Amino acid sequence: MIQVTAQMRILLSIQPADFRCGIDGLARVCRDELQSDPMSGAIFVFRNRRKTSVKLLCYDGQGFWLMLKRLSTGRFRWWPQSPGERASPLEAHQLQVLLWNGNPEHADVAPAWRSVAATG
Repeated sequence: MIQVTAQMRILLSIQPADFRCGIDGLARVCRDELQSDPMSGAIFVFRNRRKTSVKLLCYDGQGFWLMLKRLSTGRFRWWPQSPGERASPLEAHQLQVLLWNGNPEHADVAPAWRSVAATG
């Protein structure tokens, strides 16, 4: 089982991927196009051209996990549009919002880190 924590590195591929690819094909995309090691423990997020499905690829130390979510109706409305960029980092809470077909940029959450005042 994969548990997404706030400390995990999550990379979202901006360009659509060929969903006929399995683990090996997406791992090649990680290496060649995203310049990242697919065995680093990061979660890599891909979408298909029609924006109806996303795939997540993750290595857990023993093997790869490949997860797929296909919407029953509609399309994923949000996906970053960054000319010249190949990947966009995501926070764990942003991934959760994206998987529920929301806009992670508009998620109203507390900052990932805030200082704690010393008492005494």
